Amino acid sequence: MDSSKPSPFAPYLFTGIGMAVAGWGGLFLLFTFSLPFLGYRWLFFVLLTLALAGTALPVAYFLNLRFPSKPPAGPNVIVRQALWLGVYGDLLAWFQLGRLLTPVLAVFLAAGLILIEVLLRLNERSRFKPPADDGDE
Repeated sequence: MDSSKPSPFAPYLFTGIGMAVAGWGGLFLLFTFSLPFLGYRWLFFVLLTLALAGTALPVAYFLNLRFPSKPPAGPNVIVRQALWLGVYGDLLAWFQLGRLLTPVLAVFLAAGLILIEVLLRLNERSRFKPPADDGDE
């Protein structure tokens, strides 16, 4: 398979829809039928991660399609980028529960997660070996 050709969209769409439906549906059921006990609080964070990452998965695919990179983003990179949004949402919810969330903290958290992703992509770029030419020269 050609490494410059993007992967098909269907797996990302179906996976994203499945994750989003499970996450948002689970959050609805959690809010509707549960009391605020400790186990349900942890379930809230799991379902929030699932909902946000599932919603962001097709968006991450299209952003990587619109802004290609060398090496091209593979499925693991696209899923990781979608999961960053879930982690970011969890961190915002966690800090809000403790009444610690401020706009400045939200911006710094976003900047820190973006910096981590940029550094991971730079690491991948430094290890990238382009496909060997077949000697067409």
